[in-house]
This record gives sequence, C-alpha cells and structure tokens, in this order.
Amino acid sequence: MTNPPQSSQGASANAGKRPSMALYALTIGAFGIGTTEFVIMGLLLQLAADLKVTVATAGLLISGYALGVFVGAPLLTAALSKVPRKTALLALMVIFTLGNLACALAPSYAVLMVARVITSLAHGTFFGVGAVVATSVVPPDRKAAALSTMFTGLTVATLLGVPVGSWLGLNFGWRATFWAVCAIGLVAMAVIALFVSAREAGCGSGVSLKEELKVLGRLHVVLGLAATVFGFAGVFAVFTYIQPLLTQVTGFVEATVSVILLMFGVGMILGNVIGGRLTDRAPVRMLLGSLAALATVLVLMGFAMGHHLTAVLFVGLLGTGAFATVAPLQLRVLSKAEGAGQSMASSLNIAAFNLGNALGAWLGGVVIDHGPGLAHLPWVAAVLTLGGLAVAGYSVWRERAAALSESSFTANQRSASSSSA
Repeated sequence: MTNPPQSSQGASANAGKRPSMALYALTIGAFGIGTTEFVIMGLLLQLAADLKVTVATAGLLISGYALGVFVGAPLLTAALSKVPRKTALLALMVIFTLGNLACALAPSYAVLMVARVITSLAHGTFFGVGAVVATSVVPPDRKAAALSTMFTGLTVATLLGVPVGSWLGLNFGWRATFWAVCAIGLVAMAVIALFVSAREAGCGSGVSLKEELKVLGRLHVVLGLAATVFGFAGVFAVFTYIQPLLTQVTGFVEATVSVILLMFGVGMILGNVIGGRLTDRAPVRMLLGSLAALATVLVLMGFAMGHHLTAVLFVGLLGTGAFATVAPLQLRVLSKAEGAGQSMASSLNIAAFNLGNALGAWLGGVVIDHGPGLAHLPWVAAVLTLGGLAVAGYSVWRERAAALSESSFTANQRSASSSSA
C-alpha cells in the first residue's frame, strides 16, 4: 500500500526547519536532464561534420528533443497519474538513461534524432511531477524558491555539464558526451531512490487524462502556457546557435566556446536565484518584468556580438534573463491550476518551455538559411519574447479587470442591500 502524502501543514513545518532532502535529489535529476538538453549546443559543429549534415539540420536535433517533451509531457503524466510520485520519478530517469545510451550508440543522424526524442519523453513529466513535489514540501510563501532550487540543476548543468560535455566532444568525440550523460542518469536514479521518500513525494493525482486536461479550459492557464512558449522561444533562437555565433560572428576559436558557456551558466544561476526570490514577493511584477528584461537583453545582444568582450558579457546576461523567467512562468501556471489538474498543468508548462525551444531553434535555422543570416538572430529572438510579454500582459489585464468588476458588483449589492434596509 502506498504511504499517504504528507499533509501540507507537516510539510511546511519540516521545511521551516531545514530544506527537504527531496529538493536536492530533484536537483540532481534536473542536472542530468539539463545536461542532455543543453549540451548539444556545444556539439553542433562536430555533429554536423561527423554525420555529414548542415549546421541548421544538426540544430533540428534541439527541435526534435523539444517536440518530444511537448508530446511526452501530457501522455506520460496521464499514464503515471496513478503511480506513486517517487516511482514515477524513478521510471522517468530510466527512460532518460536508456535514451542517452541510444544516442551514444546511434550510427546515423536519423537514429540519433529518434534517440533524442526517446530521451526527451521523460523531460516534461519529470519536471512537472518534480515541481508538484517541490512545492508541496515547503511553506506557501516559499513555493517559488522551491521551484528555483529544483531548477538549479538546470543552471548547474549549463555551468558545468555543458562546458565539460563540449570539452569531451571536442577531445574524445561527441559520443563520449552521451556516455557521460548516461552515468549522470544512473547517479540521479540512486539519489532519488535514497532521498525522496514515498511519504514526502505523495501519490499521483489518480484522475483520468480527460479529467486532467480540463485544466486547459481555464483561460489564464492557457495564456500562461502561451506566454511560456513565446517568451522562451527567444532564448533558444539564439542559444541553439551559440557556437556558430561565437565562432563565425564574434570570431572566437572553437576551443574557447566551452569556456565562454561558463558565463551562460553563471548567468543562469544568478537569474534562477533572482527569479525565485522576487517571484515569492511580487509574482505578477516579476512575470512581466523578467520577460521585458529578457527582450531588452536580446535586442542589445544583436549589437554586442560583434566584439569579444561584449559578446562574452551578453552570453552571461542571456543566461540571467532566461532563467529569471522560469520561476514566475511556472508559478503562474501552477497558481491558476489549483486542484486535480495541477500535475498536468505543471507538466504542460514544461512542455511549453520546450515547444518554445523547438520554435526558437527552427526559426533560428530559417533565419540562417533563408533569412537575414546568423548575425541577426538576437533581434528576431527579441520579437518572440516580446510576444510572450504581450500574452502575459493581456492575462494580467484580464485578471485585474475581472477582479475589479467583481469588486464593483459586490459593492453595488451591499449598497442596494443597505438602501432597502
């Protein structure tokens, strides 16, 4: 029999004494998934040369992964809805590890694409279920901070995993990178098994896919998902092609790219911390402010990539701007999806991040092959993020207009009641 989920009161009390070890176990899992997602950006030139495809075609491996997340998130979330959350997290890490094993052994581009899609299936549901676990073991005013703790795994993956993976690919071949990620997957399984208790993780929602998908009938959930797609698409329109941008536009030698990517990782950690703390204080302001800041960074980055020093600086600022948006975007959807559909909404928002990744990577390839060219990517990316800001702004406006209308209606009722008395 599955242990009952820990009460929110008990979870809050425990979290007030010390951070739950479950959060750190989830962070390790996030590190593995983040490494396999992002590391390919530092391997594009090697992959393209070895598999005899263009850089833009190699970039589609990012789009394929992202689309796999988008499809896999709702399907696996529903399939695992009746499974204890700890068991679900372990099963997802098994899929992740086997997928990376297939990547390491892939004999051709087509097989590598299929293997990447298999790997990606676990991504959305892991973060979706993980987000529910993370926010359930902390007090209500620490939910965004808990999310940022889990997503620290992604930032550390970019700070350490991606540069090390790029170095492995450059010196030992790109397959060596995927073998290393397989090892990370095994470690992640071990720490989740050890430190995530069945009681702390709780049970799945136990509802059908049809019931879970009813969350999509909520306007602000849908608008939150759309804001995530377009807001984050701008990041990957640039970051997917960061290696050729730095080598062909800025003029760095290929061997320095993995070092420069450390700046992106440092920026991600900073943005993640800022996003988590400020979102707990002012979630709506942070939602709009973070998207506006990201769009500004992308606009200025278009000018900065022509010079070595400013290019390195803006690689870091891109990481800060990108991950400052994660906590407010994720919390926005979670807060508008209270109830049985929360796990599904959480997974769908992770899928939305990755749909944005796919959109950005695809549009970036179009700009390179058929548009104004590589150097113009940051400006095209800024337009995408501004679209996300517009959707978020509309959602907030609708919400406030509805609240004002309800308040006015209540005041009128009270006035009428007072007059009749």
